[in-house]
Amino acid sequence: MNDATSSEPIDFLVVGAGPVGLVTAILLGRRGHRVTIVERWPARYPMPRACTIDHEALRILQSAGVMEAHADLFEPSRGERGGYQIRNGDGLLLTAINWNRAAESGWANTNGFYQPDLESVLESMALALPSVELRRGWSAVAIDQDEHEVRLTVAGTGDPTQEDVLRGRWLVAADGANSAVRELVGIESVDAGFEADWLVIDYRPLDDRQWDAFVTQYCDPVQPATAVNSGPGRRRFEFMRRSDVSAADLGRPETAWSLMAPWGVTPETAELERHAVYTFRGKWVRDWRRRRVLLAGDAAHLMPPFLGQGLCSGLRDAAALAWRLSMIEAGAAGESVLDSYGTERGAHVREIIDEAIAIGRVVCELDPAKAAERDAAMRAQLTDPAAVTVEPPHPRLGRPSIAEPDDENAGRLTVQARVEVDGVVGLFDDLVGGTWQLVGLDVDPDTALPSELREWFARIGGRTTAVSREGSVRDVDGSYRAWFEAHCCSVVLARPDFYAFGTGDVRDPSRLVADLRDALGGDPARNPVLIEEGALP
Repeated sequence: MNDATSSEPIDFLVVGAGPVGLVTAILLGRRGHRVTIVERWPARYPMPRACTIDHEALRILQSAGVMEAHADLFEPSRGERGGYQIRNGDGLLLTAINWNRAAESGWANTNGFYQPDLESVLESMALALPSVELRRGWSAVAIDQDEHEVRLTVAGTGDPTQEDVLRGRWLVAADGANSAVRELVGIESVDAGFEADWLVIDYRPLDDRQWDAFVTQYCDPVQPATAVNSGPGRRRFEFMRRSDVSAADLGRPETAWSLMAPWGVTPETAELERHAVYTFRGKWVRDWRRRRVLLAGDAAHLMPPFLGQGLCSGLRDAAALAWRLSMIEAGAAGESVLDSYGTERGAHVREIIDEAIAIGRVVCELDPAKAAERDAAMRAQLTDPAAVTVEPPHPRLGRPSIAEPDDENAGRLTVQARVEVDGVVGLFDDLVGGTWQLVGLDVDPDTALPSELREWFARIGGRTTAVSREGSVRDVDGSYRAWFEAHCCSVVLARPDFYAFGTGDVRDPSRLVADLRDALGGDPARNPVLIEEGALP
């Protein structure tokens, strides 16, 4: 048991047992680290919150071991006009977002899911790891830290007279929008100036109606609304609160049924699961780290849900933190690698928040005259085929970053696709793997590495691979060739969170690996050997 009487602190404290905290714990636990998760609620929250997840987040879940047995939790986006349609109050198309695009990560670009099912799987997987424990029913009430450890005082959620002190080398705060840890360490947030109350309704359809889009935003000044596929066998409606309706009235069951009735969703055609009023906001923290305490997920950022990126951004935080913290504890990286966590993630999430708010301002317009002007301007653009269906945002990591500074591809998301190895076809991470991946197109990067760099790269979990049309690792669908050609390179060094450290050609593998070693700044005296993800049960 982790407490103040132990002679040594455990490796990591994680506050919050939602998806972000659980995935952080799983990624660290699969590398053999000792993790204690602290959650203030005594049981999992039984209702859905997030309901969309993208390809990059699914690749992160794949790295945590989730997708092998649980890919059926996720339902890919389908439908016309790219699956995401923005329509006016008369139902006329204004624009669309291509959520059905071929994505970089080997999974469908956008997917619906039911959060309670995912959380159940994640909690079971975390508790199956011998080095991970979960302490439910304990709230964070005080934090003390020095240059070696964090001491977290927790009190019983139901009985605050019960207290305990937990000790860890590091603390990851994934305790949500009202983060107690963020308040305890005094980290301030920046408000983006967007706020709107919306009624969120989750229901099970009892009919077999087919919707023509995965998501539809109805930009109706009389009643802005959203319809979305929220996972296998489920759907969601969202309705903005107008100024002449109180939050209490909006939250009544009869209001939910009345608002859904124009779409034929009635007690005869649907089973209501949940209805609740939420305030959609845009916020981010000024600082992502306070010494040995790091923020992740909603504790670090909030965004209105118009792009379905809230949970995805939190899982990116988890992946970005897990590899850094694991390498620090193994002696393979210096603590300075945490300096770029906030700069990388902050700029990335800011771009998504800005785009989500821009869509929100379009959807939430209540002035009929302004809405008519908006409709006319957006409808006029439909004569341009390129303006009809647009791409979702693809931000690069902010800088300073652990990436080559003068490489335009550095900090961009890298590719995963189907390959064939020894007659077996599957995704690259499953068949080839590697915590760090040095991949060449028609080029074997291993032959360009001197033995010293090759041995060091292997010790940090690096894997070198040549992908080609007919080689031992065959590019089944041509996705690797397409990615390399689009990025004008033949070699990429990918980080454990799947972003490019750098790219180059046949001459550059040695440079890339040497630059990576310098960027990580590990302790050569410790001669690290890292446990790769998936090496533990």
